[in-house]
Amino acid sequence: MSETKKSDDSISEGKINSINKVAVQLRKGRKLKDYVIQIVQLFIGASIASIGLEIFLVPNEVIDGGVVGLAIMARYITDLPFGVFLVAFNIPFLFLANKHIGKNFVVSTIIAIIMLSICSEFAHHFPKATTDPFLAAIFGGIIDGIGVGLIMRAGGSLDGTEIVAIIGDKHSPFSVGEIVMFINLFILSGAGFVFDWDQAMYSLVAYFVIAKMIDVVTKGLDETYAIMIVSNNPRELKDVLNTVIRGVTLLHGEGGYTGDPKEIVYCVVNRLEVTKIKDIVLSIDEHAFVTVNAVHDIVGGRFKKSSH
Repeated sequence: MSETKKSDDSISEGKINSINKVAVQLRKGRKLKDYVIQIVQLFIGASIASIGLEIFLVPNEVIDGGVVGLAIMARYITDLPFGVFLVAFNIPFLFLANKHIGKNFVVSTIIAIIMLSICSEFAHHFPKATTDPFLAAIFGGIIDGIGVGLIMRAGGSLDGTEIVAIIGDKHSPFSVGEIVMFINLFILSGAGFVFDWDQAMYSLVAYFVIAKMIDVVTKGLDETYAIMIVSNNPRELKDVLNTVIRGVTLLHGEGGYTGDPKEIVYCVVNRLEVTKIKDIVLSIDEHAFVTVNAVHDIVGGRFKKSSH
């Protein structure tokens, strides 16, 4: 029994040592240039977000969701600088993030929050771009969403409610998106009490525009899809598909009911190619089983964006 325990301990120590070695290699592999690019991206994102907030949304009493929205309302009530509340409200969430998510995320978030606070103080002195709250919600939402999206791509965040949602997702049946939406319903409703209910509705419009623009920046307009094809003619399909797209992979599987060996054709394409691929597959094997799933990120491999 003791020998088994020692063996298990040695295996665990070996795994920990391997993980530590990988972490050290990743840290060493990241060059100073990468850190500079990340900081520049955080600065650009914070600058763009401050323009959306200070020139469009805030002057028209339209708010964003999350901690940024709370900070905007707190500034309106007290006349203290926006950055003071943005930093203060995020502090408890940063402690949670350091414990549950990681130091890299916390450092990037702190940099983003400080930069947004500074940029907002400068942008606050510029005149507002429009007096129409609906136009402010649309265009302010677009600009703010681009800025926040760049910050998220750089590994940071401005919104402590997302941290709560990530942690809550692990301990509840609700997804991150559902938790964020639930929290923001209360925050955006607060705009109705602080300003008026028209502004709360405009804020809801701005929130959805911002969320969409964040998706565009983080995921891109050129969406990609993974296609898996179960067919009786996998080799013929592979040969034909290799002539029209960049690469095809054969996965070896087994029929769950029959136990017969199966070869599954796997490929990644852009949204313009999905219909073409399905047509090709069904022309070769009309009984083929095809699944199409959205792909949010691609690292490495031979996939390149199509020129068309």
